[in-house]
Amino acid sequence: MKNIHPEFAYQSRELGVQIEDTLGEPPDRKNYERVINTLLGEYANGAEYDDVNLLSFALVEKLKFNDPAGLFAQCANYEEGDAASVIKMVSGTSAAAINALAAVETSNPDLARKAILTAFLFSNRKRWTDDDHSLDSLQKDEDSENDDEDEDQFETSEEMENLFDSRGDDNA
Repeated sequence: MKNIHPEFAYQSRELGVQIEDTLGEPPDRKNYERVINTLLGEYANGAEYDDVNLLSFALVEKLKFNDPAGLFAQCANYEEGDAASVIKMVSGTSAAAINALAAVETSNPDLARKAILTAFLFSNRKRWTDDDHSLDSLQKDEDSENDDEDEDQFETSEEMENLFDSRGDDNA
């Protein structure tokens, strides 16, 4: 899907890194759940962590995404969106998640919108493609475009070649 805003794609990738880092190697699911429950409790109690990734991390496994098509449609714009409609497209799977989401919806609805969409994209990674905007990718694209083009894109006449040559053929 091409309608995913690059910032949502970035946040989704970062969420994956954060989950992997928290789980650790070997994965410690008990510690992971403890971190999630602590974050949900903090948000439910009114903590104002204005961090999309932190909230999406807390919610990613605690939300049910009820309207995937509607959520995908909301991913086109990162800066502006309808927070109320995005929040209506999900439901919490635990009391802690419901309370945390309700608190954030009241204090910072746009943060809730961004976090829900980030969590949704992470949970549905196989249903969308992320355009690679890395320098390596851009360089490869540029190189492949240059391979198709001749360095001399047009042929010049003798008159054009000698235009800047005041001595004519005596330059040899």
